[in-house]
Amino acid sequence: MGNETEPLLRLTGVRRRYGGVLALGGAESGVDFEVRAGEVHALVGENGAGKSTLIKIISGAEAADSGTVELAGRRLPPGDTAAALDAGVATVYQEPQLFRELPVAENIFLGRELRRPGRAGLGLVDRAAQRARAAELLDRLGLDPALADRRVADLPVAERQLVSIAKAFAHRARVLILDEPSAILTDREIEALFGAVRTVRGHGVGIVYISHRLDELAVIADRVTVLRDGERVATRPIAELAIREIVELMVGHAPSGAAAARTAPAGPPVLEVGGLTRRGAFSDVSFTVRAGEVVALYGLVGSGTGAIARALYGIDPPGSGTVRVGGGPVELRRPPDAVRAGIAMLPGNRKEQGVFASKSIGFNISAGHLPALSRARIWMDRARERAVARDFIDRIAIKAPGPGAPVGTLSGGNQQKVVLARQLVRRPRVLLLEEPTQGVDVGAKEEIHELVLGFAAEGSAVLVVSTDLAEVVRIADRTLVVRGGAIVTEFGRGASQADLLAAAAGDTTGAAAELDAARAAVAREVEP
Repeated sequence: MGNETEPLLRLTGVRRRYGGVLALGGAESGVDFEVRAGEVHALVGENGAGKSTLIKIISGAEAADSGTVELAGRRLPPGDTAAALDAGVATVYQEPQLFRELPVAENIFLGRELRRPGRAGLGLVDRAAQRARAAELLDRLGLDPALADRRVADLPVAERQLVSIAKAFAHRARVLILDEPSAILTDREIEALFGAVRTVRGHGVGIVYISHRLDELAVIADRVTVLRDGERVATRPIAELAIREIVELMVGHAPSGAAAARTAPAGPPVLEVGGLTRRGAFSDVSFTVRAGEVVALYGLVGSGTGAIARALYGIDPPGSGTVRVGGGPVELRRPPDAVRAGIAMLPGNRKEQGVFASKSIGFNISAGHLPALSRARIWMDRARERAVARDFIDRIAIKAPGPGAPVGTLSGGNQQKVVLARQLVRRPRVLLLEEPTQGVDVGAKEEIHELVLGFAAEGSAVLVVSTDLAEVVRIADRTLVVRGGAIVTEFGRGASQADLLAAAAGDTTGAAAELDAARAAVAREVEP
């Protein structure tokens, strides 16, 4: 637990407005927030609740309209990143901010190099000292000291995260902000991250830990502060709050849970996959998705689920096997082949593959639909583009001022809704969703789940590729567990997270019986 001394970091009455929108602080007062030395203080809330604004103000990336930020009793100048860094504030983002082509040691000391004694501070960089110090820091955080000489580009994401923490540690950070550090890590990698966090905490560093994975808070956090609509609604010891209570504080109500009782209609086959194989990625993959059904492909990182999804959209074509959509065979050699067949895909990485951040909502929704939304199939009909965007803003509750708002100004959940809207402009037969709620908050996740289930209820087939066990259990009518590039078992609705994880990890006890039972249940549903 963190100690009970005076706060190391203290924010008092902080407010921030963007145009006419109050992003942080209420009508009556601003936000108060504090972190003690040697404490992990979790900061949670829906997308758009104010978390990002708060950490930008702490790090000096933005200035508050009112209120103060103090570190160890000294007030930090507003909107001054250099002053914040010098005072000991360091931020590690979900996607590590490192130079890929440089070795780890140079990344750790970049901008604050260790130098040999020289005249007027112009000594040469002491690379040997940097390597030795980097190796020491890596060893302290549970990493191989030899990584000091490795290129960052050659490291897995989890190790890059730990290198970012080592960099903060090297510069004697007093407050460390971790922004969604575990969002794209496996369970084993998360354990390594937690070990590093505990090491840093043990040296008296105050840690602000931002995460949407609420189950991990009980493992790593001492206290939690919940933001909702820009206001602080609670600060409590983590031991006093169950996950459900945190969710209720975040969204203002209890989760509906309606999806768990859903009965999938037994429609005809829409997507039929037979013997799909791509050497080195997956082999002999066969399954069917029916009209009105949500089927999940679940597996651990590296299991092959992502490769199967990319093959079904023609990104990385399979070497052999068959795919039928609506009863007719299709060849999926390029994404346009999938589009013509009636398959739409929501990519897993919305930042790199999904959104044009600087462009408007209207542009993002209409992208790829020139023939349907153009005049004479030559230039975009802007009036129609705006009308379609307004329709989706209303239909799927995108929180935005209007179609002209840049997508980069929206919260993560609303960006994901914009990408989803693009897939629905031309109603697809098959909706392929890869990690549909990765990196979004609990409230946005619930809304996206309801949208997906509503789409299935209208008669389309939905295939979800997800590593989120809770998501799979909640929305899937059937779950196909993938391990080593092959479907190893199948579960019907009501399967437990423990059973799914055990099957994905290699515990196949009873898997054959479960598979037979699931197939028999499907057969009974479609009997005339």
